[in-house]
Amino acid sequence: MRDDVDHSAARATAAAPEPGQLHVVLVLAASTGGIGAHVRSLAQGLVAHGVTVTVCAPAGTDALFGFSRTGARFHTVDITPTAGARSDATAIGELRRAFTGADVVHAHGLRAGLLSDLALRTAGRFPGLRPETPLVVTSHHALLATGMERRLQRLMERRVARAADLVLGASSDLVARARELGATDARLGPVAAPPMPEGRLDRAEARAALLGDGPDRPLVLAVGRLVPQKAFGLLLDAAREFAEPAPEPLVLLAGDGPEAGPLRERVAAEKLPVRLLGYRTDVPDLLAAADVVVVSSRWEARSLVVQEAMRAGVPVVSTAVGGVPELVGDAAVLVPPGDPVALGAAVRALLADPDRRERLVAAGRQQAETWPDEAATVAQVLSTYDELVQRG
Repeated sequence: MRDDVDHSAARATAAAPEPGQLHVVLVLAASTGGIGAHVRSLAQGLVAHGVTVTVCAPAGTDALFGFSRTGARFHTVDITPTAGARSDATAIGELRRAFTGADVVHAHGLRAGLLSDLALRTAGRFPGLRPETPLVVTSHHALLATGMERRLQRLMERRVARAADLVLGASSDLVARARELGATDARLGPVAAPPMPEGRLDRAEARAALLGDGPDRPLVLAVGRLVPQKAFGLLLDAAREFAEPAPEPLVLLAGDGPEAGPLRERVAAEKLPVRLLGYRTDVPDLLAAADVVVVSSRWEARSLVVQEAMRAGVPVVSTAVGGVPELVGDAAVLVPPGDPVALGAAVRALLADPDRRERLVAAGRQQAETWPDEAATVAQVLSTYDELVQRG
């Protein structure tokens, strides 16, 4: 169904808040990954708790994540990744309309937080808008830009941290960063991986579909957006390091993004044992087939693919960045970031040691039991909303 039809239907059927019913507006920019999945989970959970929820995001994000199908109202706001006077003014105007009658505004990410703050700061000039409406901002990512872009992002980051009534960091390093920037209240707000759907294939079927007549070949899986943060170029460098033992492992890279072309060219030019799969919706089947999941990122908060892999019983090798160490504990192999030799050696050693893989699988499942699930995450967020509304 076309997303414009979905949106109009959602607006037509959404009921106005009952007297005394909490009205929360969730705001995010374009997303194809973890932020969108987290906001959808929040929207669905909050609606189940009797909260009136409006989601503000670009139309394509709703088409991908289906916010309209959670019982939330959807309001199209084109929040672009970079600043633009005309596009920002339009987005701020749409946010003002969406914020009318809101009890809490909860923005996800730096751009969404900045534009939400600007919309609330001018709220006093618009009927129905309350400038004292609490602003919650969830920080999902560390800033990895360089040069002038980094300086501009730091200015935005400081402004948003100080403007928000509450900053929730997806990992402890993000909480520390918000406090360093002057946030009046910053807390840990873990992002739970939504439960994965059941796979269609068992392990043998999944491996046969990917390997054809070579089902004994080791499979190394990486999943994520093909963007600089994920450092998949490092994974390609590391692929040379785990060419042994025979048969040569095959690296499967599932995802799409701006680095798809350069990565594909490198694989072909260097004849690397890597297959780019593009965007996939069958991640459960890919995990069923995998021997090891690799995360080569420059930074991660609470990596969703790490959570999915450990819950599915696949051992993980990851760079020790951001919130990954506190997420995995002793249940994964961690290596220094930016070191392809260390990454390759860790994968090679794990592929050669089935007993160690089994121990990591057991430890991973045990570690996963300590993570908050979606219900706990929603309950925590809802309690902060109640606290802010009562404080106000």
